[in-house]
Amino acid sequence: MPEPGDNIELIEHDWRPQELPRPTVTAKRVLWKLYLSHTLSAWNARASEFGAVIFLATIFPGTLFYTSLYALCRSAAAAILSSWIGRLVDRTNRLNMIRHTILWQRCSVAVSCLLLLVLSQPSKNLVVTYACFAASAGLACVEKMAFIGNTVSVERDWVIVVADSISVARQDLNSSMRRIDLVCKLIAPLAVSLVDAYSTKVAICVILGQNMVSVVFEYFAIAQVFYAVPELAHRTASASQEGDGPLSESDSDPATSRGGYFEYIRDSFQPYKDYLQNPAFLASFALSLLYLTVLSFGSQMVTYLLTLKFTSFHISIIRVAAVVLELSATCIAPMLMQRIGPIRSGLWFINEQVVTIALAVGLFAMVNSQTKLAGAALIFGVTLSRLGLWGFDLCVQFLVQEDAPADSRGSFSAIEVALQNIFELVSFVVTMIFYRPEDFKYPIFISAGAIAVSAACFAGFVRQKRGHLLHASKCFKREATTNYQVLPTAEEGIQ
Repeated sequence: MPEPGDNIELIEHDWRPQELPRPTVTAKRVLWKLYLSHTLSAWNARASEFGAVIFLATIFPGTLFYTSLYALCRSAAAAILSSWIGRLVDRTNRLNMIRHTILWQRCSVAVSCLLLLVLSQPSKNLVVTYACFAASAGLACVEKMAFIGNTVSVERDWVIVVADSISVARQDLNSSMRRIDLVCKLIAPLAVSLVDAYSTKVAICVILGQNMVSVVFEYFAIAQVFYAVPELAHRTASASQEGDGPLSESDSDPATSRGGYFEYIRDSFQPYKDYLQNPAFLASFALSLLYLTVLSFGSQMVTYLLTLKFTSFHISIIRVAAVVLELSATCIAPMLMQRIGPIRSGLWFINEQVVTIALAVGLFAMVNSQTKLAGAALIFGVTLSRLGLWGFDLCVQFLVQEDAPADSRGSFSAIEVALQNIFELVSFVVTMIFYRPEDFKYPIFISAGAIAVSAACFAGFVRQKRGHLLHASKCFKREATTNYQVLPTAEEGIQ
């Protein structure tokens, strides 16, 4: 009991076990198979995504129209259909869902590669050209949706069950999975570009071949993880369905089948309503807002740097430095979360990003936007901000895993992916409006504003969870969970 005059005391419950047993040999095998499947999925996705852009640029030289339309179709499909994919993840047998995503990914990429080989022929009919391009864009949408289903299933659902089952700290497993993503993000495009420098047709054939070969290893590796972790076969009563696929709501609810389109529309918007009502909404929305940016080493900023006379070699070196910082975030984030918890860690990481971006934009605004000095200011700030970005990403991922109900993890994460793609589309629209290099400052200012709003949203989440933003006396102590008890002061009285 508190003594009179005592301050408010927090009875802390650790958000993770103090000591976890060392993973057994079986647990290590499960992890390696999970890593193998995730590596093949990430590698093929990054290689095919990057490869398609440079292949289309080679096939249709002198114009960015086809590559831009291709990218917009993929992002639009993700924005529109992600909620549907999330519902499938929640309602379908876990192994069947993963297997379907693997097969749809690999088959769509393989057929797309065959179409690109047709397009790469020197003499081809105009109708055939447009038909092959349209089919390739459609297959890219299929591949994108399958990749989202695979990523949401593994990173937001399987990871939780596997970590709890084999006694591995979840933040460590999250970091390892993210590290795989970042390494593939760096190396896969580099490997494709090296082969493409020799021959575009050879590069297309390489991507076709690696997709056909890897599907076997990926398919059986993830199945072995499923059978080694019996908990993966269990679903809550509200989420599980018998058979290979989910039952539609009209099958399970007679009122829905009689209600017609109104109930269908209502049920379609239900995942968005659940997303808004989830305790992790503000944290997830804060992360999604960070996709409304040109302040990354993506196509928009790279194009701007090229207009400032930076060479492709310079940009490659810069991207390597950025990826090194991104990888360091996957090592720092778990240690910081162990020390001060995921909420406070997320606050530190997003503030690091805000400070570095504010510094970069401030320096950029002080000089001529068409000079190398302006580009150097952006490079400096954006590179440093990658540490905060990916550290924040890992913290939010952990918080979403904690707060999202088990029977709606897929829907929640898919809505988050949809928002990310919507904000990414907005960033493309902004650069289409301000397309001249001298107007690039406006997308930069809009991006900085989006980062500031993201930080404000996460601050609101922290305030909602902890009742305050800063607690100076406990800055370097272990974070209490959101389920702490607050003991009142003597003046308030004990209820």
